[in-house]
Amino acid sequence: MKQNLFKKTRIATSMSLLLGATMHSAIAQEATADADNDMVEVIEVSGIRGSVIRSMDVKRASQGIVDAISAEEMGKFPDTNLAESLQRITGVSIDRQNGEGSKVTVRGFGPDYNLVLLNGRHMPASSLEATSASTSRSFDFANIASEGIAGVELYKTGKAHVPTGGMGATINILTTKPLNSPGLKATFGVKGVVDESSDEGDSITPELSGLYSNTFADDTFGVAISGSYQKRDSGYAQASTGGWRTFPGNINGFDWAGGNADWGGLIPDGDNAYENYPEESDVYSVPQSVGYNFHEIERVRTNGQLTLQYRPVDNITTTLDYTYAKNEVDDRYNDVSAWYNFGPSRAVFTDGPAVAPLVYSEAFGAPGDLAMGAGQFSTVNENKSVGFNVEWEVNSNLELVFDIHDSSAESLPNSPYGSNNVIGTATWVRSVTTTDFSADFPVLNITYPEGVSNIRPQDVRVTGSSFRNSQMRSDIQQAQISGSYAFDAGVLESVDFGYSTSEMKNRSAFSNVQQDNWGGLGEAGDIDPSVFTRQDIASRFDNDTSSDPALQPEFFVWDFNTIREIADRTYGALGPVGDCGTSFCASSDMTTDRRTQEDIDAVYLQANLSGDLGSMTWRMAVGARYEETDVTSSALVPTYTNIAWAGDNEFSLIPSGEQDFTTLEGSYENFLPSIDFNLDLTDELMLRASYGKTMSRPGYGFIQGGKTVDSLVRINGGTGSQGNPGLKPFESTNFDLALEWYYDEGSYASIGYFTKDGKNFTATGQITETTFDLPHPAQGARYNEAVAALGAGATNTDIRNYIIENYPNTVNADGFILGVPGEDPAAEFTINVPINGKEENTYGWELAVQHLFGESGFGVIANATIVNSDFEYDVASLEPQSGLLGISDSANFIGFYDKDGIQVRVAYNWRDKFLANDGNALGLRSPIFVEDYGQWDVNASYAFNENLTFFIEALNVTDEAVRSHERNSRQLVSYTETGPRYNIGARYTF
Repeated sequence: MKQNLFKKTRIATSMSLLLGATMHSAIAQEATADADNDMVEVIEVSGIRGSVIRSMDVKRASQGIVDAISAEEMGKFPDTNLAESLQRITGVSIDRQNGEGSKVTVRGFGPDYNLVLLNGRHMPASSLEATSASTSRSFDFANIASEGIAGVELYKTGKAHVPTGGMGATINILTTKPLNSPGLKATFGVKGVVDESSDEGDSITPELSGLYSNTFADDTFGVAISGSYQKRDSGYAQASTGGWRTFPGNINGFDWAGGNADWGGLIPDGDNAYENYPEESDVYSVPQSVGYNFHEIERVRTNGQLTLQYRPVDNITTTLDYTYAKNEVDDRYNDVSAWYNFGPSRAVFTDGPAVAPLVYSEAFGAPGDLAMGAGQFSTVNENKSVGFNVEWEVNSNLELVFDIHDSSAESLPNSPYGSNNVIGTATWVRSVTTTDFSADFPVLNITYPEGVSNIRPQDVRVTGSSFRNSQMRSDIQQAQISGSYAFDAGVLESVDFGYSTSEMKNRSAFSNVQQDNWGGLGEAGDIDPSVFTRQDIASRFDNDTSSDPALQPEFFVWDFNTIREIADRTYGALGPVGDCGTSFCASSDMTTDRRTQEDIDAVYLQANLSGDLGSMTWRMAVGARYEETDVTSSALVPTYTNIAWAGDNEFSLIPSGEQDFTTLEGSYENFLPSIDFNLDLTDELMLRASYGKTMSRPGYGFIQGGKTVDSLVRINGGTGSQGNPGLKPFESTNFDLALEWYYDEGSYASIGYFTKDGKNFTATGQITETTFDLPHPAQGARYNEAVAALGAGATNTDIRNYIIENYPNTVNADGFILGVPGEDPAAEFTINVPINGKEENTYGWELAVQHLFGESGFGVIANATIVNSDFEYDVASLEPQSGLLGISDSANFIGFYDKDGIQVRVAYNWRDKFLANDGNALGLRSPIFVEDYGQWDVNASYAFNENLTFFIEALNVTDEAVRSHERNSRQLVSYTETGPRYNIGARYTF
């Protein structure tokens, strides 16, 4: 329907452009200044077509480089997950967790470099790591349901009025405000989720959502309430390695005559053991372990928002809102793995310079263990935000806004057994262990000893276990006052100004109750054989290679709670204990505890100008933001008394039981200028140029106030880290140039070039010291004596048994060998220290086209981003390297049809290979690359009448797998199958 309307004010025009949803006034001012004074025609259209038109209008009306997504209709966002919608934007890539979009990377800047706002307010974020305290500031979009969202705007260039933190981009989530759309509006949706990745969950799980908005008293009072409940049962199957050990090719890694080798160095098994042996100039890698794990996950997401608005007089609007989001995730898994002990081996290698085995094999003198573990843990993420806003239009020229909010994000374990856990069991049946890495999926083959034809449940013993408790909480209290003064005439249209003060607190903590009896606890027969169920590996995967007959055919699965209760009852306290009094539960006594407070004061000023250059109209925004930040950071520092040799290759620190907080302080100032220039070359053609500085703050681990060492060490020493609260924030100087052609209703094409010169990136400096002066039991005279007595073929098991037999006074009650002060040398620890100074330039091109084929109902959106960096990881170098993670090219294609109540959208999203980490699972400096990935999603709906709509959605319809590797593509890190999922449902709109 088309309507000819009166000549609208700048404010009215901008509000119609901005999706009918209220942005925080500080951001809305930009669009206000951009609006046109001419007669306008508003097209009221819903569905996919309406969504893409409104998104294009926001992009066109904005200063700087801005992209947007709007709801297709109330309660209906384009995707079921906000991150999955954002990935459709040019330059945006996402990380997936359990098959769902989780965190975003923009133009190569990863999740920690992007800021998320809710209606213009800085939102806190929290997350958990599996085996350490979280250090991340990144926001997890999996916590928020999309049904209550009206729109999302993504600012790729810096703005003076926008809170800092978005060095890559600032993402503003918009929610419904009742006074912006007067009258009764309501919608209710029901959905059934069918997830084929789950073997144990319900075949269909429910999702319910509803949104109600109404105004009263002549549209002076409004209320909007939305809520959603979403349950999903899913799973995934994964093949993985426990990390790779890399060595220089010119140091063979072994001394054949003496039998000594760097742990992981090649030790031949007879003549011609290695085919295509690495060249001297190569580096080569060998796997630590190979295994398969199978997860069953239940996720329950509950969201709600209440907004109350009151307009006592025409020029004052007050808003009180409360937002709540809760995401509960239960994970239970079983796995099977084989760990290499780096004895005599055989291998077939790839060519260099980064050499990896196509086939790697080890034979064991005594049978090795086939490890079969399980875990069952739960986590909960909870976000809360309450805010109050007053908008006062003082007169026709001056508008003032006061806004205050108190928001929190908390992530906790939701189980007495911690946020992540594992109990190991094993049976000793490995005579020869071989892995074929030649395909994308690794094939593990185990040769049983003579006389053994299969694994037997009566031979299984409990081994090591770990119960980890990770916690994180972030709080933000923020008050802002902002304003805009509009001039009646002249080049200077308006001036925006504001002041904000924020107090940001974060606590991240971690504890681990770990017993390291990986060589086995008790005796075979301690566990009732009936608790073990025999299963095969091949049937759990869906790829051609998993059907290889060489693949290990069997393993046992078992119920975590059953084995935990047996272990708890049978073995009790084995060194560290948890809250239950044994070694088989988590502990609330934190060994890592970081507490950071950042006090931030900021002021900004921005001038908005416009004029004519011949027949062309130009607009410019010139602004600057100044901030002062004070950092106070405290960290709990535990101390240790000795090192225990607990297993063949397992060394653990013995805590003293004493710990205390140390506190460090830091401060910094930032001046962030920005200039945005738009030139309307014609009515359809626009040129944009932007310059500005943006910043992001270092991760919490980097600025912790103390030094901690890792509780597990190796034969060559340990590792640790210490923080630096004086770190400067990351800064980027940005330049954008874009040409945009708006050639028809809802249709445009654009090309843009961008460059980001980043500095102050955190590099890792290292110091080596004998922290706590702990004697290492495998570096002294007794160890050397055992090696000399046993000869070149001695294994660590042989050496441990020799020391236990000949030096029983060095063995504690748990059977662990302890270091002897004054006789064994003190272990050396490599301490990682964050430092500033690293610079990196990122640059690239963005291309996009959106085309509506007239009134046919068909449309297409296509975009591509080409990103480059001056950092490139040298996979053939063993020198420490670090660079910007997540940089990759990306592309999207969306084809849709929207007419006569029928809507169909087919979307393909592709991301090229990218560097995901510069350290591996072993704590070694080695790259992890995620390989290129593409996913097809399809959804369709039919409007039965003007109120009732039926729909179906399909995600990852081609069942794509995600794969990652280290230096060589044959160095598998993980291969993960998540499967497709389908949603079917209905939505009723009042």
